[in-house]
Amino acid sequence: MRPSDLHVHTTFCDGAASPEEMVRAALELGCRRLGFSAHAPMPFEGYALPADREDDYRAEILRLKEVYRGRIEILLGLELDLYSLPVTKPYDYLIGSVHFFSPVTEDGTRREVDGGAEPLRDTIDRYFGGDPYAAAEDYFASVARLRALSPTVIGHLDLIRKYNRGAAFFDELSPRYLTAARRAIDALLPLDVPFEVNTGAVSRGYRETPYPAAPLLAYVLKNGGKVILTSDAHKPEGLCYEFDKWAEYVRMFG
Repeated sequence: MRPSDLHVHTTFCDGAASPEEMVRAALELGCRRLGFSAHAPMPFEGYALPADREDDYRAEILRLKEVYRGRIEILLGLELDLYSLPVTKPYDYLIGSVHFFSPVTEDGTRREVDGGAEPLRDTIDRYFGGDPYAAAEDYFASVARLRALSPTVIGHLDLIRKYNRGAAFFDELSPRYLTAARRAIDALLPLDVPFEVNTGAVSRGYRETPYPAAPLLAYVLKNGGKVILTSDAHKPEGLCYEFDKWAEYVRMFG
């Protein structure tokens, strides 16, 4: 089977390779479809596509779409956050993801969910009274709010577990944690769009299984949700990472 991968980042945001380098790598893998999903511009500095480079990004992906027409289908997408700037130009698809907790910090920004283990611990201590489950509830409440963005795909549902190897912060089977996560899923299921099975944390060595974790994946599928395999690749080596293996994993849940 020729795979597709619709969650791909490049040097236009926080990726390590150019779009054309990613296209060439995808061709070597035999991909039939490659979707670019730069982090949409944000009102504060960070890893997102700078607003003044959006036109350059669009032009380059559209150029590659024509150059490689007939060899691989290329799609122009964005990965949106709740705090992204409004989308005013046409895109083939939009991934809705949460990367920030909701409390506003002293400098007027927000703390990243996936900015590192120590920053996460500091966020929990400073903004959630040392209660990791309160942080998880805040995160999943934001995930539920993604429905307002009308995304085409739901991105890395449980990104908050990126640094939770060995239950470093919370028990992923805790009723409090699962209740918060299931509420988010329930809010998003009526959109009838696929949830990612995202292998990015596996390819980069953070976790042994993709997002979402098994109990949440099972809940999505049991309740009629759809899924799509994505890599969240930031460099060529991450493209379509172990898709055959994780496709079989998904089939275990129906």
